[in-house]
Amino acid sequence: MSDLPTQPQGEAASCLVEAIEVGKTYTIGRRTIEVLSGVSLRVQRGDFLALQGASGAGKSTLLHLLGGLDHASRGEVRLDGHRLAGLPPAELARLRNRKVGFIFQAYHLFPELDALENVCLPARLARMPAGEARARGLELLERVGLGQRVDHRPYELSGGEQQRVAIARALVNSPDLILADEPTGNLDSHAGAEIIELLCALRVERRTTLIVATHDAQVAARAPRVARLTDGRLDGETGPPRGDPASP
Repeated sequence: MSDLPTQPQGEAASCLVEAIEVGKTYTIGRRTIEVLSGVSLRVQRGDFLALQGASGAGKSTLLHLLGGLDHASRGEVRLDGHRLAGLPPAELARLRNRKVGFIFQAYHLFPELDALENVCLPARLARMPAGEARARGLELLERVGLGQRVDHRPYELSGGEQQRVAIARALVNSPDLILADEPTGNLDSHAGAEIIELLCALRVERRTTLIVATHDAQVAARAPRVARLTDGRLDGETGPPRGDPASP
């Protein structure tokens, strides 16, 4: 299996992920539904960006496109300088596995695996040696406050604890980019606040770029940069074009 394509150098290397006039449509029977229309966005290394908008605004779709989980109908998405549409499926999967960590609202943990096994799964898919993957998994579970729960299966954990497992899993391959889709959506206000605090702290500690999709204004307020989506279009942005990597 070949290595990933050569990374960009110089000025181009500062832009981690970019959407250029991206559109996304779905066809259901005779209906064509436009979910995104002409979205352009640049996210620099170290940014913390919140994508804010109501349900159905296109936030999740945009996250999936930025992370290579789906393909744009129009326009272009670039991740770490690579045009995602131009990559063979196997190469895209490897780029996604090594460069991007995903955190979903519904956790998406495997019920038959314990917390440590769930965290280590992306590392094993990346062919990391078992001992190294286990050591990383244990370290991350300790960091997210679950050092005593490593052998518990998802049904034995609360919603907040399951989301902490999902965060540790997203970080196990030391990705450049974390994409979090409504990470507090299934949690009560206390647990949700704890999860956002944890994400902010881990972003600084690990110098990771963070994009959070949320409908919650309080969650969005934690980001130095906020882009608002309405009916599939970007209709406003606040904050600097580049976040301070050292900002909490």
